[in-house]
Amino acid sequence: MKKTGLLNKDISEVVASMGHTDTLTIGDAGLPIPNSVRRIDLALCKGVPGFLETVEIIATELQVDRIIVANETCEKSPHIAEGLRQIFPSVPWQMISHEELKGLVGTSRAVIRTGECTPYANVILVSGVIF
Repeated sequence: MKKTGLLNKDISEVVASMGHTDTLTIGDAGLPIPNSVRRIDLALCKGVPGFLETVEIIATELQVDRIIVANETCEKSPHIAEGLRQIFPSVPWQMISHEELKGLVGTSRAVIRTGECTPYANVILVSGVIF
């Protein structure tokens, strides 16, 4: 059994398989996920697991080059945006509309669905390299 870090097998597998510029989406419970994209469903009930706690754990394992966030996240759920700033203090942000973000979800290696029920609690992580 793995002793530390990310314990979820499916998420660990996706993170380990990612290359430079591959994307991983972490979303709230209502984010539409195309059938063509791998879904890792963590949602247990409303709020569990939370979006920010899920992002924070994944950020310990994945080298993130930039994040893609919807403008609506900052406007409608500023505490989510602030939490992302704390998790990724020096990572560049790409701001797009929520509709554009939903369109990019289909290009992700996987989508991790949390139990978060806060509007616009979604982020696309763009993989970097460690060298």
